[in-house]
Amino acid sequence: MTTLVSLADVEAARDLLTDVTRTTPLEPCRPLSAALGGEAWLKCENLQRAGSYKVRGAYVRISRLSAQERAKGVVAASAGNHAQGVALGAKLCGTRATVFMPGGAPLPKVAATKGYGASVELVGSTVDEALVAAQEHAQRTGAVFIHPFDHPDVIAGQGTVALEILDQCPGTATIVTGVGGGGLISGMAVAAKALRPEVRVIGVQAAGAAAFPPSLRAGSPVRLPSYSTIADGIAVGRPGDLTFAHVSKLVDDVVTVSDEDISRALLMLLERIKLVVEPAGAVAVASLLSGAVRVDTPVVALLSGGNIDPLLMLRVIEHGLAAAGRFLRFTVRCPDRPGQLAALLTQIAEHRANVVDVEHQRHDPRLQLGEVEVALSVETRGAGHSDELLSALRGAGYEVALISTPI
Repeated sequence: MTTLVSLADVEAARDLLTDVTRTTPLEPCRPLSAALGGEAWLKCENLQRAGSYKVRGAYVRISRLSAQERAKGVVAASAGNHAQGVALGAKLCGTRATVFMPGGAPLPKVAATKGYGASVELVGSTVDEALVAAQEHAQRTGAVFIHPFDHPDVIAGQGTVALEILDQCPGTATIVTGVGGGGLISGMAVAAKALRPEVRVIGVQAAGAAAFPPSLRAGSPVRLPSYSTIADGIAVGRPGDLTFAHVSKLVDDVVTVSDEDISRALLMLLERIKLVVEPAGAVAVASLLSGAVRVDTPVVALLSGGNIDPLLMLRVIEHGLAAAGRFLRFTVRCPDRPGQLAALLTQIAEHRANVVDVEHQRHDPRLQLGEVEVALSVETRGAGHSDELLSALRGAGYEVALISTPI
């Protein structure tokens, strides 16, 4: 029978972290409060050292290694946040770190990991492939493997987030957090259920990388055959054995959100709350905004990380605007005659939409002789305004086709 992490383990981890991690702020979120009809708070681990909660578990794990183990160094695998947590933890504990990251890991996360003093190896295309390479490195060199989620010390360290939440908001009724491999929600559930058994703990996964729902149905960890999501920080193909034991016993529910939901949440956090959050860090908010989960209030949504690639942020903002009906990309076919483009742009201006860019295409085999296609990106005031514009253009005789906005 698997031995679960205890409240005493989490409290001991808190003592180890006293002078290492920040007590991150708990901020009110008016847009969520309005949507839910009750108090909603954001636990801002995106403002933690190294940009996420990951340093908590990584430091606890590394700090408990013997002098002989530290002398051989540590090794880890991560898409970015655990990498930075291990790199910082190793630096603080005076040992060297080697981190294996997927080849597509965001460049800012790679640079930050190196900045904390770790050696970075890019391997494969997924965290699972990087995990295999890291474990092989550990066997070959004797370095200690620091698992990103499936270890008691890591779980205990992550659980300290819940201790802070219950100190900052004693009346908390629901805690919602993102889930990848399950280390964070396992530790948080241990602390929350021990101190306040009535508190509901809800996990959220990206729909394109949701291994927990089928695993919970099957009664044991199930590996996804493939997965894809913008939330790279929680893109894990299989729950850990230890984390699965915690989640199946202590967590009230695990729900999923789409990449579109995540994009809307990121946009709201940036526009309304003035916080930069990575996609994986925004899934809890996405679940509340989209109605994927019903909660009792006060509710605390965890913003688990803020390490986002600026280029991805640009794409996500555009996608979030499109998902909210505030950004349109479409093509219009019209006769190739003088004044046609001006007439089209005038019609758009009359409906008070803002043209972001225009591409005029004459030479395309799909076009008929004497016909042109104009591709436009347009800002609108919302879904209703977008529908009004498109209806007006079609009513004026234009052939309009929407273009999806990829992330």
